Amino acid sequence: MTDQEQSCPLLDREVSWLHFNHRVLQEATDPSVPLLERLFFCGIFSSNLDEYFRVRVASLRSLLRLGEEEGAELGFEPHRLLHEIHRIVLEQQEEYGGIIAGLFADLEREGIRRVDETSVRPEQHEFVRSYYDEIASRIDSVVLADDGDPPFLQNRAVYLVVELWDPERTSASWTPMYGLVRVPSDTERFVVLPGIDEWNEVMYVDDVIRFNLDRIFPRHEVGRSYAVKLTRDAELHVEDEFDGDLADAIRKSLKNRTTGVPSRFLYDMRAPYVLVHRLQHLMGLTEEDMVLGARYHNLNDLMAFPRFGRSDLSYPDWPPLRHPELEDADSILEKVRERDRVVHTPYQSFGHAVRFLEEAAVDPDVEEIWLTVYRVAKDSAILNALLAAAEAGKRVTVFIEVQARFDEESNLEWGDRLEAAGVRTLYSMRGLKVHAKVAMVVRREGGEVRRYGFLGTGNFNEKTARIYADHGIFTCDERITDDLDRVFRFLAGEVEDPEFEHLLVAPFTLRKRFNELIDHERRRAEEGRPSGMKVKMNALQDAKIIRKLYAASAAGTPIEMIVRGICRLVPGVEGCSETIRARSILDRYLEHARIYWFHHDGEERMYIASADWMKRNLSRRVEVAIPVYDPEIRRQLKTVVGLQLADDRKARVVDGEGHNRFVGGAPGSGTVRSQEAFRDFLSEL
Repeated sequence: MTDQEQSCPLLDREVSWLHFNHRVLQEATDPSVPLLERLFFCGIFSSNLDEYFRVRVASLRSLLRLGEEEGAELGFEPHRLLHEIHRIVLEQQEEYGGIIAGLFADLEREGIRRVDETSVRPEQHEFVRSYYDEIASRIDSVVLADDGDPPFLQNRAVYLVVELWDPERTSASWTPMYGLVRVPSDTERFVVLPGIDEWNEVMYVDDVIRFNLDRIFPRHEVGRSYAVKLTRDAELHVEDEFDGDLADAIRKSLKNRTTGVPSRFLYDMRAPYVLVHRLQHLMGLTEEDMVLGARYHNLNDLMAFPRFGRSDLSYPDWPPLRHPELEDADSILEKVRERDRVVHTPYQSFGHAVRFLEEAAVDPDVEEIWLTVYRVAKDSAILNALLAAAEAGKRVTVFIEVQARFDEESNLEWGDRLEAAGVRTLYSMRGLKVHAKVAMVVRREGGEVRRYGFLGTGNFNEKTARIYADHGIFTCDERITDDLDRVFRFLAGEVEDPEFEHLLVAPFTLRKRFNELIDHERRRAEEGRPSGMKVKMNALQDAKIIRKLYAASAAGTPIEMIVRGICRLVPGVEGCSETIRARSILDRYLEHARIYWFHHDGEERMYIASADWMKRNLSRRVEVAIPVYDPEIRRQLKTVVGLQLADDRKARVVDGEGHNRFVGGAPGSGTVRSQEAFRDFLSEL
């Protein structure tokens, strides 16, 4: 590596993620996005930030406890990075508050009004009192004592801290006591009030409780109230604490997630300093724990804000398009025998993948079914099909990743159900997460075994498949299915060091082959020959891959990138990345697919993958990249990449400063909206 390449910049991962979340917030300001959808994006922004503090910030906070020698090995100063994170988050939160206020003002102009405890109309009082009675048994409250034990705040729960006065006191110099009320999370966050004068009125359940505080504390005079929330470390920390069965270790460690160390204490900025200081002292929090917030917390609930039947304020309906090859097929297996097929979700129905497994479950010639599980729907049609297959006497093997963050409990429950039904159920491997999205059906045809595969970029999850844009390939091409069989044999512990000829599989061949493909383009550029690559992913974080991209760019290789989230590479830097263009697209669907497309001397190499270019994906996970051999599928994938590179309505320029400038110059301007254009393309197939 040259000195020039070594000096090329790498943006901090955590800061880059905050740049991405600001792009989410931009969707809430785009006038071309319907009003209720803009409110929905505010909910996504809040949900993203909450998880960021639970996971990323909590991990950084743990680094503060390292000794001087250990800390020096990090290559950065955690306290400085945390300071920068809090600075950026505070700026974004201030912007967020203004956006929320503006959206509710716009909603009021549309006849949808938010009511708080001070603006409930007399004719609505009885309803608000009655609603409180219905939820009263779920509400916990306590009067805080100066010398008592500190209250235990549940992770991510919203609490109201309430000023309380003894009605017998007459002195003007005394300070209030405080009560603590937990807002229940097992009830609707938004309460629709009886309509008056054609208004649609809605109330936070927090304000329903505020309206009834006199009934919660009947022996006190009630004053003002302030919302607070404690976010706790969500990491399970099992690697060094447990030996033996990892699934059992996860089960035990899940119990500790609700009691993890604090990573953020969010409080209403209107709360008096004396109250904030008292809470900080009472609960043993540090200054770094304390984060300014607004009147309402857990605004991820805005994703469930009532819509009142207002289709004019929502995205127009985009039902799944009819698949030209699979929709009316008598048998998906039969169609796949003819040639490879592709499904683009959610533009086309994920039901085709479900049907693939349902058909295999009842086919008398199918002998085995194999599947990997990372995240699945609560009532998964995919796994129900495998339960039916086991009942029908098929040999079914499912590999369940129980380290899928926040899906651990659901995956363990499914594992128990599958095992009880006779499914061979395999669990996580120590040191590796299984992130590959693959299924295999083994069928006996004419005395010979034929394998069918479904390999994709997204989870086997019917719920998220309605909003995550992914691609999945059905194939019985032996070049692919022979390698796929080796993937499953490795997961089953039958092969220790598998060899792959066509699939790129982490942690074995994926990084090595991507390095070779990038280097090939660099060498061709150095020779003055045509070269180039177009890549689409969720995140670009791996420093080694980025250095190779910088080297390829320095040699003159044109590189076009679509990176939805984290991007540590800085495009457009002289001597480093002058030939690299990077953009991020956010729209009504979450861009989740990974596509890697290399010029390769005119003999294009194209892959779809479960893996981003992150260190964890390339080195610490089982991932699969699938070569796209079928020319029609390659044409369709080239179309989606081409449209996204032409997008000037929903694409933002990725740079090292986080400016997030719209390619078209302003939100909602421009002529090409790639998701809409790709849907139009598919509708004409």
